[in-house]
Amino acid sequence: MLEKTYVSYGAADKDLDNQELDGLFSDALSKALADIKDSGKVIILPPDITRFHSKAGFFTEIASNRLKDRLGAVLPALGTHMAMDDAEITRMFGSTPKDKFLVHDWRNGITELGRLEASWVEKVSEGAVKYDWPIQVNKVLRKDSGNFSLALSIGQVVPHEVAGMANHGKNLFVGTGGKEAIDKSHFTGAAYGMEKIMGRADTPVRALFDEGLRRGEKDIPPVLWVLTVIGARSESEAAAKGKERGSLAVRGLYIGFGRECFEKASVLSQEVNVNIMDETVNKAVVYLEPEEFRTTWLGNKAVYRTRMVIADGGELIILAPALERFGEDLGIDALIRKHGYRPAKEILAKAASDAELGGNLSAAAHLIHGSSENRFTIRYCPGKKVTKQEIESVGFEWGDLNAMQEIYDINTLASGWNTVRNEKIFFVPNPALGLWAEKNRFINS
Repeated sequence: MLEKTYVSYGAADKDLDNQELDGLFSDALSKALADIKDSGKVIILPPDITRFHSKAGFFTEIASNRLKDRLGAVLPALGTHMAMDDAEITRMFGSTPKDKFLVHDWRNGITELGRLEASWVEKVSEGAVKYDWPIQVNKVLRKDSGNFSLALSIGQVVPHEVAGMANHGKNLFVGTGGKEAIDKSHFTGAAYGMEKIMGRADTPVRALFDEGLRRGEKDIPPVLWVLTVIGARSESEAAAKGKERGSLAVRGLYIGFGRECFEKASVLSQEVNVNIMDETVNKAVVYLEPEEFRTTWLGNKAVYRTRMVIADGGELIILAPALERFGEDLGIDALIRKHGYRPAKEILAKAASDAELGGNLSAAAHLIHGSSENRFTIRYCPGKKVTKQEIESVGFEWGDLNAMQEIYDINTLASGWNTVRNEKIFFVPNPALGLWAEKNRFINS
C-alpha cells in the first residue's frame, strides 16, 4: 500500500478560505499523479448531497477542471441513499460534467474483493457478532473493469455512529459497498455498542475497513484520500469574517495515500466536533436542514449524536420541516414502519426471529441507533408529508412543527444553551457537525 501524506494542515482555530484550499489540493493532486506514474483515467468518489457541507463538491469541481481528459468518472458514494437528481448535482458539483456521473447500485452493481473470516470478525468485535464480512466495492473500481489509474476519495471526517469517525475506508466499503457489507458493518457497530464507538478513530468497524483495504488493495486503483474537518464558527468569528451566524469553517485539510491523513484528521475532528459537556441536557432542540434531511434514516443523527448528553427523563425535540419518509430505500422504509425504533434488546431479538429483518441488518442497526433506549422522549415535528399517525407508529412522539417553531425560533436561537420562556434548553442547528456527550458517559462508554 502506497503511504505518503501531501497535506497535513489544520487547527481548531483555522478558517481556511477557498483560495488556500484550492492551492493545497491542486498541489497535492499534481504530486500524487506524478507519484503513481500512470497516465490513465481518474475516478472521483465524493459523498452525495447529504454531505454537502463537506466541501467535497468544491474539490470535485477543481479536480474535474484540472484533470480534463483524464477524468474518467464521478461516482458519488451513495451507500443506501437516494440517487442525486440533476439539480442536486449542479448545486453540489458546479461545472463538473454531468455525463461523467455514475449512480451506485448497492444491491446489484458491486464486486467482491475477498472476505474477512468469521473468526477474525468475532475477535475484533469482542464477540459481539459471529459472521464473516465481504470486502465489497462498486464493480467499476476493479482494476480489470474500470481501468482507472487513481481513485480520488473526498469527504469529511466527523464523529459517526457506525464507524466511530466517518470517511477513509468507509467511503469505499459503505459508500460504494454492497448490501451484505453495509448490513454487516452497521450491525457490528450496533451490536458492539454505539456509545463505545462514536467519536473514536479505532473501533471494530474501522478495523473491518482497514483490513478490507489491506487485503483488497491489489484489485483496485491506489486511493488518494482528501479529508476535511469542518466546524461551526463562533458568533465572534462569524462577525469578524463578515459571515452569517452559525456559518461553517474548514478547520483542516489532510491529503495522502495510506492511513496517516485519516489519523491526523480524526485527532482534529475530536477537538473540533466532539463536545464534552459538564452537565446533562433536560431539553434539546435539533434542527434538520431541509436540503440535507428528508428521511429519519439521515435525520436520526439528531438522536444518536445527542443521546449521550440527554438526561434520563429528558426530551429531544426534532424540527424536521422536509421530512418525507423514514428510509432512503423503500424496502428499508417498509421495515422501519413494520418494527419501529425500539431498544437494542428488542431489535436484536427481532433480528434473530424475523427472517426479513435478519436479512436486512443495516435496517436493524438503524432501528437501534434511533432509539432512546426508553431513557428520554423523542418528539419529531415534521412538515406536511409525514402524519402524526406515522410518527407515532414507529415509536416517536409527535409535535406540531408550526407551534414548536413559534416557541423555538431557529433564527434567534444560539448554538448551545438558551433560555426560552424561562426554560433552559440546548439547541443544535445541525447534528451532522458533531457529537455531544456528558463527560462521564463519554469517558466511561
